[in-house]
Amino acid sequence: MDDNNKESVQHFLDLIKKSRRGKFKIYIGMSAGVGKTYRMLLEAKTLLRSGIDVKIGYIETHKRKETEELLEGLPVIPRRKLFYKGKELEEMDLNAIINLRPEVVVVDELAHSNIEGSKNEKRWQDVIDILNAGINVISAVNIQHLESLNEEVQKITGATIAERIPDKVLQMADEVVNIDLTADELIERLREGKIYDQQKVATALNNFFQAERILQLRELALKEVAHQLERKIDIEIPKTIKLRPEIFLACISTNDEAAKVIIRKTARLASYYRSKWYVLYVQRSAESADKINLASQRHLINNFKNATQLGAEVLKVKSNNVAKTIWETAEKYDITTICIGKPHFKFYQLVMKTAVFTQLLNKMSKTDIDLVILS
Repeated sequence: MDDNNKESVQHFLDLIKKSRRGKFKIYIGMSAGVGKTYRMLLEAKTLLRSGIDVKIGYIETHKRKETEELLEGLPVIPRRKLFYKGKELEEMDLNAIINLRPEVVVVDELAHSNIEGSKNEKRWQDVIDILNAGINVISAVNIQHLESLNEEVQKITGATIAERIPDKVLQMADEVVNIDLTADELIERLREGKIYDQQKVATALNNFFQAERILQLRELALKEVAHQLERKIDIEIPKTIKLRPEIFLACISTNDEAAKVIIRKTARLASYYRSKWYVLYVQRSAESADKINLASQRHLINNFKNATQLGAEVLKVKSNNVAKTIWETAEKYDITTICIGKPHFKFYQLVMKTAVFTQLLNKMSKTDIDLVILS
């Protein structure tokens, strides 16, 4: 079977799988307390009244009175109980959901990390299993849990967000709905005890729930939903003019912090353009397995894993001529944009010191390939 025929068959199989997959709706918000869970339950009530077989797979009410009242009367799939480190804990019952096969299942806390011993490490992976079983899913997540925005959110809030979802999960959604409130409205809800217990309000107001932080997170959420809408328009509305497809190449080294920035920012660019992207690591002889320290090897592997989760294809090439390898890779994979780090990054200095870098720039000046230097 020739390559063209293989691609045609694979494309058809992908279409079949997509048609069988459940529909996926995500409610997204700028922070806890904007009303994502409440809106999901309202929708579930409406669907139930319309004769749709809808069930609650997992809901976290956080003991909010309004939310708990809305949950009443909705069919809830019991959580599975398991022991972990001597304690009985509860987790969403993935197998029960798939066996019951409701038309629609509501799954809260999309970024949640499952208890050790569960089938999947993350709840978003459970949701993919449910969708692949042909069940429609309504879920929710806060903007700060999006992987490629992790560092930006950390700078805004001053807090480390441990639980995150890859951008590709949001891109899988058939519909993304932003639950929006003004900063004043959100702070008022907090003061009224509608988000946390009263004893936690003062601490929250001095930390996460500051107006300037809320506004910045609100802007991130609005931008992300706008990007999702642009993607949907791009997919569903035919274009009379075929634009050049953007393909990004993120070039990283063993510099861990620089690599993280380059990967995340290139992921954002690729997400915005709905583009394919690659991560290239050029391994020089000085960085062979027997010459590089274990910490650097571990960081490099983690960055490869992170890039893959964000949707990239990782390329590892052995060569002492970094700039030439970048150019040859760009030509081979029809790259439109090459992304590298700022001048103070070790990787950039390495490239600048090579005579081939001048040739690289000369070649790029005669092509449509762009060079992006990421801060």
